[in-house]
Amino acid sequence: QVQLVESGGGLVQAGGSLRLSCAASGRNITSYGMGWFRQAPGKERDSVATISASGDSTYYADAVKDRFAISRDNAKNMMYLYMYRLKPEDTAVYYCALDLHFGRVAVHSAEYNYWGQGTQVTVSS
Repeated sequence: QVQLVESGGGLVQAGGSLRLSCAASGRNITSYGMGWFRQAPGKERDSVATISASGDSTYYADAVKDRFAISRDNAKNMMYLYMYRLKPEDTAVYYCALDLHFGRVAVHSAEYNYWGQGTQVTVSS
């Protein structure tokens, strides 16, 4: 069993920055892709950024390209999302997820097996 715990969310003004962290336990994450997703009220859960097991391949949603950066530290069983130039439309609950399928960078939420409880990010205008 895998446990994922997000942290780092909060309230920030538009143009500000935040760093989200995801701590994994229960399994070594070295072999598995991971990702960040977000869900705003009344909307579906969308992918934000995903990263391969080694960290050398990444995917970013168009809405966050050039503003967000995903990274991971396999030695610490951690994944991060650096968010810059935040906009009010970035307001959502952000979730980290882990994909047990070896060797891919999955983009869709249905491809992920484990999820954290989420952390709220609110960007004020």
